[in-house]
Amino acid sequence: MPSLRILIVAAAAIVAAGAALADGYPSVPLLSATATITNEPIRYPTTGPARVSAQIVTIQPGASTIVHRHGAPMFAYVMDGEVTVDYGAKGSMTFKKGESFIEAMQVPHKGINNGAIPVAILAVSMGAEGTDNVIPEK
Repeated sequence: MPSLRILIVAAAAIVAAGAALADGYPSVPLLSATATITNEPIRYPTTGPARVSAQIVTIQPGASTIVHRHGAPMFAYVMDGEVTVDYGAKGSMTFKKGESFIEAMQVPHKGINNGAIPVAILAVSMGAEGTDNVIPEK
């Protein structure tokens, strides 16, 4: 006979699955944040009408991006590989396939692929007309 604990866990799973389906579609939460990965408050630019742009950033093995900042909040989802982001004095963090984060805006950083396969990152910027999504550091 199943234990009470197993029955409670099974019941909770059924209720949770039913709640997701009751909302019209099943979903898996990826991220909910009020601050960037370096703990900056998320602030949306006000330079013009809202503009959302999405791209897939690819970093080849042994390569890195330029040092840069972001003028708008950027959601990042690692689709493949593993990327290490160097935030200078704030340290570095490594993100693996399936992980997501809101990238730093004012902290200069660069992405590095120390792995053997290309890194693919879905990058979604939530900005405004007239705002640069990527700002190279000089």
